[in-house]
Amino acid sequence: MKALIILAAVLLVVALIVLSLSIRVVTQYEKGVLFRLGKVVGVKDPGLAVIIPVIDQLMKVSLRIVTMPIQSQGIITRDNVSVDISAVAYFRVVDAVKSVIAIENVHAAINQIAQTTLRKVVGQHTLDQALSETDTINADIRKILDIATLEWGVEVTLVELKDIQLPDSMKRAMARQAEAEREKRAKIIAAEGESMAAAALGEASDTMMAHPLALQLRNLQTLVELGVEKNTTIVFPAPLMSAIGELGAFLARESAAAASPPQPVTTANGADTSTQPGPPPANGLVAGLDLKAAGTP
Repeated sequence: MKALIILAAVLLVVALIVLSLSIRVVTQYEKGVLFRLGKVVGVKDPGLAVIIPVIDQLMKVSLRIVTMPIQSQGIITRDNVSVDISAVAYFRVVDAVKSVIAIENVHAAINQIAQTTLRKVVGQHTLDQALSETDTINADIRKILDIATLEWGVEVTLVELKDIQLPDSMKRAMARQAEAEREKRAKIIAAEGESMAAAALGEASDTMMAHPLALQLRNLQTLVELGVEKNTTIVFPAPLMSAIGELGAFLARESAAAASPPQPVTTANGADTSTQPGPPPANGLVAGLDLKAAGTP
């Protein structure tokens, strides 16, 4: 009787061990690749899977997206600039069987091919393109990776350049270039402002030539603005200065004419008469006064 109890207990323990070895649980984000005597016989979906102990082997493959950082690579661009670029790649398994039997370690393989592809693609671009056309570079790297990884049952969903490190000398050169570019734009804007101001002044001068009183009004406005400041500056408008100069020249001519000696004049009967100095012609004085009146604002 005791022997039967011991045998039953042993059989129960063996049954529990066999049952534990026969039952596998495949989670929702996994696929199970079933090997029987070394051959692939099927793929187990998520849930409870029963296998034959010792004969069957179940390998679980995760279908979730994997984030894989790509180490910083020293790259020489097409314009012979040395840069260090790091990136990050996202991939997922789309064929569980290929990812198991086509390659030994899919993560290590993708990491290595991603590094070489990064150096190859960035090396075909100039530094300015690497800094500004990152979307194009990312798409090129992803396309090249997909060609190789699809044979392994893996799809690369996204590749992004993460960090671009430049030499200090290149940073200083780019800073000087940016500063020169800003100075160029500032000079261009200043020149455009001068051109617009000159055009506006030309239009204003044409208006003043068409309307002479506009210049006088402008002079009076300037005098009013100076008077508000309560200063001692005296401003003579340009028309008044020209009038004073013309009046001075007229007075100098009259003084020279008055100081010259009289010239003898021979009449028809032979008598000599002398021209006596007299007052200046009235019409000259009137002309001078008219000139002064016209020039005074």
